[in-house]
Amino acid sequence: MVLKTDDQAHAARTMWNLLHAWWRMMPKEKRTLAHADAAIRQARQDVGFLAVLPAQAAQAVLKTYFQAWKNCWDGRAAAPNFKGRFRTVMSVDVPQGRDLNIVRVHRRWGMASIPKVGRVRFRWTKDLPVGKRACVENRITGARLIKDALGWHIAFRVQTLEVKPDPHQGPDVGIDVGVTVPLALSNGETYEHGEWLTAKEKARLLHLEQRAARRKQHRRPGERTSRRLHHTYDQIAGLRAKAKRRALDWQHRTTTAIAHTYGTVVVEALTITNMVKSARGTIEEPGKSVAQKAGLNRSIIGEAWGRTVTMLTYKTARLGGTLHKVPAPGTSRRCSACGFTTPGSRESQAVFVCRNPDCGWSGNADHNAAHNVLHLYRMGLALIPAAGRAVARRAKRVKPAAAR
Repeated sequence: MVLKTDDQAHAARTMWNLLHAWWRMMPKEKRTLAHADAAIRQARQDVGFLAVLPAQAAQAVLKTYFQAWKNCWDGRAAAPNFKGRFRTVMSVDVPQGRDLNIVRVHRRWGMASIPKVGRVRFRWTKDLPVGKRACVENRITGARLIKDALGWHIAFRVQTLEVKPDPHQGPDVGIDVGVTVPLALSNGETYEHGEWLTAKEKARLLHLEQRAARRKQHRRPGERTSRRLHHTYDQIAGLRAKAKRRALDWQHRTTTAIAHTYGTVVVEALTITNMVKSARGTIEEPGKSVAQKAGLNRSIIGEAWGRTVTMLTYKTARLGGTLHKVPAPGTSRRCSACGFTTPGSRESQAVFVCRNPDCGWSGNADHNAAHNVLHLYRMGLALIPAAGRAVARRAKRVKPAAAR
């Protein structure tokens, strides 16, 4: 079954690439949905291995491709491009929910029908509207199969009617994000985590990376990668995917607890892309402490602050709360007790001692920054409240690179 699903994913990627080649070749007046539908029907007849992809999945590829161009024209995304074999996430759509025939086997496992694959078993992690629980307002409308380094996963698309939540009556809280302390709250609470991999897993990862480096040395320029090296790469990707899954689990649990407890969550408006820029510099002006800055950048990227804010945004909105962003400059240097910013007040990563002669307050630096974040919101300095997923929009006067 895994090989059949792999074949369908490769056929879906090939279908996308054929559509993109057809789009670039056709004149503007013929780039319509009807002409594209006729083109993929002809391709399924001419190219034999495309027949392994169900017709409904091929139509889903067509709709996704046209939606990608609409997102580009609206300024929400870049122009679609060809999909490579190794750098593309393998996926297959099942656009019709009635084809799934989902049955719950017992508490932990369920079974579903995948077109041209058969009955597959999946781990039952969330309640699904199946059987007597399914109705017009609460039903499964489709699914998507996605493959990562740990194997194939299935994500169900559920249509449900949600009641607008009542306003959350919880208290306000400011959050300061960091590397040593991932999340520090203004009420003195902290959320921390350990290493995502155990000591044995980290040693195994180092051993595999060294093995891959040795095998890569023996490969001649232009020579194809050996199967042994590919297998080593797959093992490395599996360990990294395991670490990422554990990080996602911690983020989901933490953000859910915060969204349930607090009615208003205030965070800093951080420009993370600027924070993780390299300190290498140029030949004329070389940078300083390049290796230390590179390690800090990896730590910042590993904490995934943007993903945490995204989770808090939709979870607070779902529970009737709100999330606000405030300007970030100065929050870690200002004293939350007297309100003054005095040079040298932050003695270390964790200790803050106000140098103002009239104050002298001391405490945890992360909690002090969280207090300042909440203070900016209460002073009316919050930016536009975040509602839903953040979308980067292109200015209307700027035209996309590709013509319609």
